[in-house]
Amino acid sequence: MSQSPATLPPVLLHSEAELARDALATPLLARAARLARWAGPDTRVGAGGELVDEQLPAAAAELGLTGPEGADGLDDGDAAAYASEAWRVAVDTGLVEIHEAPEDAEDTEGAEAEADGTVTEGEELGLLTSGAPQDVLGIWLAALETVFADATVPDLDDLVDAIEDGGEIDFEALGWDPQGEADFLEGVLGNLYLLTVGEGAADGAVPLPALAASMIVPDDMGEPTDDILEQVSDAMMRLDDQFRMLEPIGLVAYQPVDEALMADIDSEEPMPPVDDEDVTRYGMVRLTPLGLYGIRARMLEAGLDAPAVGDLADKGADTLLDGTAAFPQGAAQAEIEQWLARRESLGAARELLSAARGGDEGAPLRRLRCQQALSLVGDEAEPALREVLDDAELGGLARVWLAEHGAADVPPPSEGMVFWLTIDTIAAQLAAEGNSEELQALVEGLAAQHSGFFAAAWRVEHPATADVLEAMGRLHPDKKVAKEARKAAFKARSQQA
Repeated sequence: MSQSPATLPPVLLHSEAELARDALATPLLARAARLARWAGPDTRVGAGGELVDEQLPAAAAELGLTGPEGADGLDDGDAAAYASEAWRVAVDTGLVEIHEAPEDAEDTEGAEAEADGTVTEGEELGLLTSGAPQDVLGIWLAALETVFADATVPDLDDLVDAIEDGGEIDFEALGWDPQGEADFLEGVLGNLYLLTVGEGAADGAVPLPALAASMIVPDDMGEPTDDILEQVSDAMMRLDDQFRMLEPIGLVAYQPVDEALMADIDSEEPMPPVDDEDVTRYGMVRLTPLGLYGIRARMLEAGLDAPAVGDLADKGADTLLDGTAAFPQGAAQAEIEQWLARRESLGAARELLSAARGGDEGAPLRRLRCQQALSLVGDEAEPALREVLDDAELGGLARVWLAEHGAADVPPPSEGMVFWLTIDTIAAQLAAEGNSEELQALVEGLAAQHSGFFAAAWRVEHPATADVLEAMGRLHPDKKVAKEARKAAFKARSQQA
């Protein structure tokens, strides 16, 4: 099911200049801008600002959608639809302004004008060429809002059939819940965002069945029922249409469902289990860099905490270490690199080491992020590491850093310091990754290399000693070794009591 964590993983965004260039290159915004420059006093629009039918062929021709050089495979109806969509974006984003026609307006033959308004160039149009990147992105976000709204509207023929005599839409007859449709698409895009920024999608591409299932299949369900599979099939068909609409505005890169599979998916029978080897035939979608920016902007507007890499670059080391504690490894590395880029190495190292101290629950993970940050600073930071060699909490990691940098005269650590650093490191990895395969391998290696590890480890005066030993008991596959770990954990708790 769709998840909405209070704080989302951080996203690494392209620069605003790069994103603005991407926005200007999107097919739909480019078409909207071209129509805005084409329009003039003779352009006629209807009551809703739409181009009157007689204007659509000329608009489509202006966009190169018809004629000898027109887009391949487009008939006049499709070309008019593309032109109408681009015009709607131009109106909604302020690239053109609509003015109501005077009541006594007449055409050149003296008949009453058929159009309800005229057009002038909008103030926003100039910003596409002379505005700042933020101006361009603001226009693109407005265009995205229009496309998103269109993507949640049902088929036009169904919509016309559901209009009552009074002009109101009979939503019940249509079977359409406008807010529900919008929420569903928002949820799908939110899940796609999470998979992308959480480093859970290879190459950023997600199979359409997996994305549909993420909104429908309960997390605790084993084998999906036929009813659930039918709902997933229906959702896939809706999403296939919606992603086709969202791709021209640059939000996603979409590989549609294979046409040969459409009949099976659209049949009354539930969709069969997807063959992993053929998963790409069922559609693949990924957020573009511009799409990541757009979805994050929508999340921020909705009040969600959606951090971006670089948000902590001007904060103190304590905020950096706490803030990156729950980041995925790649995002933490990128955030730390931006933080270090603004500081000289020696001062940064001293600030990081000071912030890494503490006996609270989050301290081990702070020290792990501190180690990660210190691995990126040069030899000029050496004095800061030597200053903490006698520190009970930092002396171990300082020795590791100095040894890795080939420093001379590094005093060997005491046995107690080695054990303390081991407990601290495992506590940090438990907080960062849980019971991961990597941590299990570390636990097995420690037990194999040090036959008396548990006999000594329970005496370590570290706040997390008992928790770490209990975790080692859970993780080690050898029952005898696991029992030793649990006994050591009991002794550690007795010592703490």
